[in-house]
Amino acid sequence: MSNVVREKSFGFAVRIVRLYKFLCAEKKEYVLSKQLLKSGTSIGANIEESLQAQGKRDFLNKTNIALKEATETLYWLRLLHATGYIDEKQTQSISSDCKEITAILVSIVKTTKANLERSSKKETKQIPKE
Repeated sequence: MSNVVREKSFGFAVRIVRLYKFLCAEKKEYVLSKQLLKSGTSIGANIEESLQAQGKRDFLNKTNIALKEATETLYWLRLLHATGYIDEKQTQSISSDCKEITAILVSIVKTTKANLERSSKKETKQIPKE
């Protein structure tokens, strides 16, 4: 069974690691790139954790964290571009992948929240009134 967001986030993490290595070796940039490495690889790590969640709420929590990490990663990419460490082509390429993962995560979060609300309403209706 294939999990699209899992595979995309893993491939993205590989790209982030390669970009980090490039920034350290070629640009001698160690501070911003470390932040990018942490947030960019954390997306996939949180998705992996969500797949072993202890229920829908735990799944939602882990997925929300992955979404926040993706948003943070976009920030670091913008900053690295604005400060001249990565060019427009590099920025567009990797940001595009991050935005695609972000869109998938937004959809998962919305769907999960809606399902939780629906199941919560069903449980409320089933409680007998005294």
